[in-house]
Amino acid sequence: MRRELVTWSLVLGLIIAAFATTVIVLNSTIYSSSGFVRSYLGALARHDMSAALEIADIYLPEEHGAASDDGSGATPIDTTGAGTLLLAGSHELLRPSALSSLDDIAVVDSVTNADGTETVTFMFELDGRSAQSTFTVTRAGANFGVFAEWDFVTPPLTIVRLTVANAQEFDANGSEFVAPSQDVPSPYVVLTPSSFDITHKSTFLKADPIVVSATEPGGTVRARLDVVANEAMIAQVQREVNDSLDECATQVVLLPTGCPFGQPMANRIVTTPEWSIAEYPPVSLSPGSQPASWEMPATDGAAHLRVDVRSIFDGSVSTFDQNVGFSSSYLVTFLADDKLLITAQYPR
Repeated sequence: MRRELVTWSLVLGLIIAAFATTVIVLNSTIYSSSGFVRSYLGALARHDMSAALEIADIYLPEEHGAASDDGSGATPIDTTGAGTLLLAGSHELLRPSALSSLDDIAVVDSVTNADGTETVTFMFELDGRSAQSTFTVTRAGANFGVFAEWDFVTPPLTIVRLTVANAQEFDANGSEFVAPSQDVPSPYVVLTPSSFDITHKSTFLKADPIVVSATEPGGTVRARLDVVANEAMIAQVQREVNDSLDECATQVVLLPTGCPFGQPMANRIVTTPEWSIAEYPPVSLSPGSQPASWEMPATDGAAHLRVDVRSIFDGSVSTFDQNVGFSSSYLVTFLADDKLLITAQYPR
């Protein structure tokens, strides 16, 4: 009996020792501060938005829910520590399809602070570009009384203040969005780390892509997307301006009505005035004073006039055969179905 008791005592001791060793190993790996942050980053890498929000203890109220790809929204639970930051901006970019690629995740530093919190730094490939983020976490109790639980001291969120100049629509990582207004910084809440390739491409407008990276929790990133008229828009306005001037040139008067050119004369005309366009004003477009409008500034062109005239002094007849310079400007606005309204602005 004593021998069996000793044997069972040794077995129990080994089990307890093995369990204690397991607890120590797990608390230094999976349940460590770096393991906690790694699990969050892993959810981002998988584009598992729900898991990332849950790990980070971020819950959105229903009316401010993160945009899901099926339009269903996010968990309708308010947040405590993170709520104020979340409500400081739009959650439109909190969409799985807009998440970045996150690869080669590796911890590079872990420091225990004087207040008991721990600061962990990770490096990774964010959309193919090397980057790093630093997170501070704190103990939040223990699972089953033995496995460490952690919380982020600063929620892993960044505010992106994006200005879309001269338009409201933009693409971020291939998903389409509409800013609340153009030319005004709009705040968007994004998970940290995130990277967004932002651009604009439509029938008549374009923008050089910009890259917006958010790698510091609690920080603010400012970005501006400049939308300009594209080649198709300039070409169409040029065609319509040319057509309008050609139409003006069909008028057989010295001062064509509603046209930017004309030639007053003191002498009497003998033949019918013949107009042609010698030089069309080259079209360039800049943003107008009103949203969704574009302006062609006053630009020089030249018309050609040929007409015989009789001098009122001596009755001699001569031919006026030369270019007549003019300047014209236009206002361009968008209509439905990708059409343009081009309005002449030259004084007459």
